[in-house]
Amino acid sequence: MSGFVRAAGAEWVKIRSVRSTVVTLGLFAAVALGLGWVVANGFSAGGPAGDALLPVFFGLLTAQLVLVTFAVAAVGSEFSTGTIRASLAAVPSRGRWFAAKMTAIGVTVAVAALAVEMAVYGLVTSVIGDDAAPLTEWWTIEALLGGWIHLTLLSVFTACVAVVLRSTVVTLSVLLPVLFLSGQGLGNLEAIRPVVQYFPDQVGMVVMHMTRPGDPQFGRDYGPWEGIAILVLWTAAALVGGWLAMRRRDV
Repeated sequence: MSGFVRAAGAEWVKIRSVRSTVVTLGLFAAVALGLGWVVANGFSAGGPAGDALLPVFFGLLTAQLVLVTFAVAAVGSEFSTGTIRASLAAVPSRGRWFAAKMTAIGVTVAVAALAVEMAVYGLVTSVIGDDAAPLTEWWTIEALLGGWIHLTLLSVFTACVAVVLRSTVVTLSVLLPVLFLSGQGLGNLEAIRPVVQYFPDQVGMVVMHMTRPGDPQFGRDYGPWEGIAILVLWTAAALVGGWLAMRRRDV
């Protein structure tokens, strides 16, 4: 068994052995399902086909705040408690530790996000009935696939930022306002929209088909797959930043 596989396995044990993992991922599911059910019950048929996905992604976009908190805490807790020293003593290669940590977080979020997304889709479909988005149509599959990729990449991105800042509180204090408060509001101001529209949260709205091309207020200058490419670039930049921070700074 390679050193990386052993390190990734150790990081997975850390994640699943703490109570906060069950609490945060359970809260993620509860928020996504609860909001999905509420919006689905207020759904009005007769609009564009993509509107049937609104109840699914409205809950997921809100619940992603919980996923971000989980990813950031999974990293930040090591620095705040000092257990990072024990981790690096067990895995002296900082690059290997960093890769193992990001892999463990990414895989955990990917599995949880896929399970919750499909559960929300099933719940919304049962509420809406015949007007639900059919899973046999490509636009439905594309949106669900994009939503899953978005939630996974966003969590890895925020975990990398936590490595750079080395604090759960500081990281969340920076990310939550920038990604989910300022981004949502500022993204619709014409003066700065050309830049803010490429923020990860704005990209997520496009990937999840929450905006329509040509919409004068909420439309963006790119489509879902271009949005995924942008998310990949954000995540890649964060991975490089986190790796450099681990190699160049003392813990």
